[in-house]
Amino acid sequence: MHPPNCTRFGTLEGIVFLIILMMKIKSILVSQPAPNESSPYLEMARKEKIKINFRPFIHVEGVDAKELRTQKIDLAQFTGIIFTSKNAVDNYFRLAEEMRFSVPDSMRYICQSEAIANYLQKHIVYRKRKISFGEKTFADLMPLFKKFPTEKYLLPAAETISPDILKVLEASPVEWTKATMYRTVSSDLTDINIKDYDMLVFFSPQGIRSLGVNFKDFKQEDTKIAVFGTTTELAAKEAGLRVDVMAPSKETPSMTMAIEKYVRSMNK
Repeated sequence: MHPPNCTRFGTLEGIVFLIILMMKIKSILVSQPAPNESSPYLEMARKEKIKINFRPFIHVEGVDAKELRTQKIDLAQFTGIIFTSKNAVDNYFRLAEEMRFSVPDSMRYICQSEAIANYLQKHIVYRKRKISFGEKTFADLMPLFKKFPTEKYLLPAAETISPDILKVLEASPVEWTKATMYRTVSSDLTDINIKDYDMLVFFSPQGIRSLGVNFKDFKQEDTKIAVFGTTTELAAKEAGLRVDVMAPSKETPSMTMAIEKYVRSMNK
């Protein structure tokens, strides 16, 4: 929680602002799909006696083969693939099938994490394939790029990719090409009454943008905004929103921990 400007409290505006800040949290909308029954969100809802609803503010739409060809991408020209997400995996194999390209058994796969590598089993016979993966972050892949520098790599991705990914690839010894295979777009949320919720929870700049697309007349007022990550925080502030809850931090490394701490302080 960001501390308020205490010099304002001597004014009427400051008093109203303080009242807004101290309003209790009874309902939360999380901009993600509903989790499974063991989710910490549901446990928090039971413990704190609050309502938590889930609704994805964004979704992924794949490009078609015609659009991929306009990018001058020939799948047969690549001997390696760099996967940074499950969306990238699904859309690569979808387009390969659409373009009638048979992915060779000799293809080398470099995956950002073990979870993504394991997800490949949805599309290929995992055994005896050339599959490597990093620990967690994209920077962890640098030793793999140095180990396998002669492949010609394809990077299936969304229309925009993280500057951190670009930084690592530009510093690596490998030849690579980005292919836009899917896009993150705003979901239709017009059936929601956004003012029914005391807090909105966001995990990406795209989620913040979706709020603006769907609710053009939205005024934050007493609605609390929780964000995960510095890029989401920046997007919220650029949209003129007040960030009330920020994660991760040393004290609250997860979004649920940050929200629960805030809710308890407000609902005393």
